This record gives sequence, structure tokens and C-alpha cells, in this order.
Amino acid sequence: MAPRASERTWPTLLVDPASVAILLVAAGYAIADARVRGTRASIPRPHAAAAFFSGLAVLLVALTGPLDRAVATSFSAHMVQHLLITMVAPPVLLLGAPVTLALVAWPGAPRRALLGATRSGLARLLTHPAVAWALFFGVLWGVHLTGFYDAALRNPAIHALEHTLLLGTALLFWMPIVHADPAPSRLSYPARILYLFVAMPAMAFLGLVLVSAQEPLYATYARAEGTARAIADQQIAGAIMWAGTMVLIVPALAFVLLGWMRADEREARRADERLAHAPAGSL
Repeated sequence: MAPRASERTWPTLLVDPASVAILLVAAGYAIADARVRGTRASIPRPHAAAAFFSGLAVLLVALTGPLDRAVATSFSAHMVQHLLITMVAPPVLLLGAPVTLALVAWPGAPRRALLGATRSGLARLLTHPAVAWALFFGVLWGVHLTGFYDAALRNPAIHALEHTLLLGTALLFWMPIVHADPAPSRLSYPARILYLFVAMPAMAFLGLVLVSAQEPLYATYARAEGTARAIADQQIAGAIMWAGTMVLIVPALAFVLLGWMRADEREARRADERLAHAPAGSL
């Protein structure tokens, strides 16, 4: 018989791999930021570093500590973790413009290599908005509605793979919205709004599936909590998915609208400047 989730113990490691990975990324970003500031190169987003480190802090909260320990016996806690990984951390990390920072900080061969990677056929495919959207929701639905989820609860390596897939596809999903770094594909502001609007029912429907299920979807939670409690916890998780999506997508829509307004203002100023400097006979 498989061990109960509340009794299961994963291999104890001296250092948590997620913490090490986050700290290494933070150190790499800090070094690159220091190099750029040392050369007095222009930084397109003055608050980029604060945004990037805030995103890493969200990942640290999600992947380590009490929340990560609670996911073994609570689906609702696991859903909070997944929302932090997919809907909160990625757009904030992308506001840090890490690719732009690396291009400025590491000239020469590293810059050429990174430019080559960002302009490759694979990068063009993965960052295409339609592909990024499909990958994100394919992984999100696939993780939650297949045996992969239960396997991740039993195996720490699969659990780490689950988080990697969710974070990676979420970063691809949010790239067309944030667009702080250079990307082969670019969405207009109206298209970004449509992109987010279409995402809302896709996530909300997953929440509805979880809320309306009459049986536990994950045997691990059913063994840990009992059938009745597992179903109730599953319904709470579905409600968190549904409500959390609405709460988190609305600020993203506001971000896009604000960017659209600023772009219109810049274009209006440029038009005024052109008119002001145009020869009198050309008007």
C-alpha cells in the first residue's frame, strides 16, 4: 500500500534545491546589474531590479517553507502555490528585463550567443503568442487533470519537473503582455487585451471542473484527508483557481491599458514635435 501523504517523507537534503537555484539566479542578476551600473550604461527600466528580486521573493515563498510543506496534504495550499508560480512571479520577473540586462552587461561573445538564441527558430516558435498561450494552458490542464499530479505528490523529482514546466510556460505566456525584453513576436495593445480575455475563461473553466467534481481527483489527498475532506478541499482549490484568476488578470489588463495610453501620449507628442519643426510651406 502506498504511504499516506501525511506520513510520507521525501529524501532529506542538506540544502533545498529550489532555494539554491533562486539564490544563484539572484546573484547572477545582481552581478549583471552591478556591471551595467559600473559602466554607466543606460538602464531602460530604472525599477527593473526591484521587480526582478520581488519576483524571486514570490518564488521563494511558493517553493520553500510552510507553503511547500503544506502541499503534500492540502490541494488548496497546492493551488495557492501554483497561482504564485504561474500568475504572480512570472510577470514580475519579466518586468526585470533580465535578457536586456544580460545583453548590456555581457558584451562580445556572450551577447552574440544570447542574441543568436533569442533569434533562433526555436525561440521564434516558443515565443509566438499563440504557441505560448497553448503551451501554458496545455501544461496547466495536463498537470491538474491527469495522473501527473498524483505522481508529483509522490515523487520529489516529478514535483520539481511540474514546477519547472509551470514556471517555464508561464514565463512564455506572460512575455507578450509584459514585453520588457526583445522577442521575435510582438502583440499590439488591442491584441494583448484579447489575449488576456481569452485566458480568463480557460483558467476559470479549470476551476469549475475542480469545484464540480463529485469524487476526489487525486488519490494521494483522498488517503491523507479522507474522501469527504478531500472533496471539500478540492472545491476550495477550484474556487481559489477561479477567483484568483479573476483577481490577478484584472491588474494585468490595467497594466496593458496604461501602457496603451502612454504609447498614445508618446505618439501624440512626437506628432506635435513634427508639426512644430515642419517648414511653414509644408503645412
